[in-house]
Amino acid sequence: MIASNDSLLIEPYGGTLVDLVVPSEEKESLAKYAGSLPSIQLTERQLCDLELLATGAFSPLDRFMGAEDHARVLDEMRLSSGHLFPIPVTLSVDPGDAIHIDRDIALRDAKNDLLAVITVEEAYEWDRDEVADKVFGTRDEKHPLVAEMRRWGKVNISGRLRVIRLPRRYDFRELRLTPAQTRARLEAYGHANVVAFQTRNPLHRAHEELTKRAAESVDGVLLLHPVVGMTKPGDVDHYTRVRTYKALAEHYYDPDRILLSLLPLAMRLAGPREAVWHAIIRRNHGANHLIVGRDHAGPGNDSTGKPFYGPYDAQDLVQQHEKELGVKALPFSMLVYLPDGDRYEEDSRVPKNARTASISGTQVRDEYLNKGRALPSWFTRPEVAQILAESYPPRDRQGFCVWFTGLSGAGKSTIADILAVRLLELGRQATVLDGDVVRTHLSKGLGFSKEDRDANIRRIGFVASEIVRHGGCVIAAAVSPYRTTRDEVRRMVGSDHFIEVFVNTPLEICEQRDVKGMYAKARRGEIKGFTGIDDPYEPPINPEIMLDTVDCTPEMNTEQILDLLGQRGFVSNGKK
Repeated sequence: MIASNDSLLIEPYGGTLVDLVVPSEEKESLAKYAGSLPSIQLTERQLCDLELLATGAFSPLDRFMGAEDHARVLDEMRLSSGHLFPIPVTLSVDPGDAIHIDRDIALRDAKNDLLAVITVEEAYEWDRDEVADKVFGTRDEKHPLVAEMRRWGKVNISGRLRVIRLPRRYDFRELRLTPAQTRARLEAYGHANVVAFQTRNPLHRAHEELTKRAAESVDGVLLLHPVVGMTKPGDVDHYTRVRTYKALAEHYYDPDRILLSLLPLAMRLAGPREAVWHAIIRRNHGANHLIVGRDHAGPGNDSTGKPFYGPYDAQDLVQQHEKELGVKALPFSMLVYLPDGDRYEEDSRVPKNARTASISGTQVRDEYLNKGRALPSWFTRPEVAQILAESYPPRDRQGFCVWFTGLSGAGKSTIADILAVRLLELGRQATVLDGDVVRTHLSKGLGFSKEDRDANIRRIGFVASEIVRHGGCVIAAAVSPYRTTRDEVRRMVGSDHFIEVFVNTPLEICEQRDVKGMYAKARRGEIKGFTGIDDPYEPPINPEIMLDTVDCTPEMNTEQILDLLGQRGFVSNGKK
């Protein structure tokens, strides 16, 4: 651990900054020893957690949580030591021969590069529903983390960590500062007060005004601290965002009053609890103030269309604990533009009958970027507008995925093939990912258990998401019987670019059309686990389109899909 010295800045939470990276002289021998150990490959979330544990961002936590810490965090938002800590940070694995108490295990990244060695001192089962209830306040799988946890291992392991090296990051290296490095930079500014701003979105003029005023109000320095780990699915990628932050910091802030530093955090989108966690993390980086936004760290709306958390729940929870945290919450005030005065003002202080102007995030996307329109200078700086325009082309040059789901024999492949041809006619080329074809190539060797079916759909979803990310069009046609897995694919692709098409053909019609005789074999018991017979099909709750293949021809159904694509601007067919 790194002890705190005399400093202008607030000391790390717990008094010392955790440092789990082994000394240079020990790394070679530990790496050689690790070569003989069983290994665990970490997920991207676990990589982010390991990095922030190793560098002290989660101080006083110095390991993935054991059973006692985990239980108390769920129930009381505290570690077993009594320190406030609202989010469980765990290493979840599947049970296996390698998991034994007092055994050392090597921790590696997805490319099998060695990162650390953990000595397993605890291994305990955990309850997903309990975590969902107590941390997120919901079991609704519309919450990204509630859904993601279904794929996590059944056992959490904990123990001493010896970190050989941090995950390799090749982008914006000059901005990737550890807590110790961040504190050293802030110390040099000579101000005791530091205001941290948590962000996962591009900054516009209102954010600029807000952050400047917040720092000025306490005569402090702004720590512009964007998350570049895992954020909300569908967010602007961090490469684009960081370019905008750099442009703003270089041209529109006092260089003696701002530090831009990147945070490789894997967000949980836990709303109020996460806001308290963000305060702890920022304290460890040297901040004693945190701007807490409206619906801070919220995941959006639940399955009924209602927000998961109240707009001010996060501000309230941080304020309740700010004395113990040592971090004061600065509530995010809504600022609006006053055209007549060419200035921004808090909405609560706008003169009666004054003209105001504002642009929502939805409007930025739908009315400006998607249509190739320039954002106005009163709303965002020209450098930011240019970066966003370059990264987000007009809608008819963006990628999308049309995902057909329905029973075997419903007519998915027929409509998908017609749609592919019609898109070519309209100037857009699509990649068709047919479930049967994918099984022959990408998923060869997989069976038809629930696990294998989910794996097949995730593979199709991953390929689709990569194509869409690069501006391509994808038509996927697969039974995809399980709602949770389809929702997972939606998040991979991005909800704004995902069109779920439910081919709602009755089971008896599918059986009549069954030229391969698969349904008949399933009825006779020759095939087990056949969707619709002895394995369930979970129809979509709110698909973008539901097709009738009994009274409508495939060509008619294709036109329905093209109409929606035109309305959303993905194709130019005169029906936008």
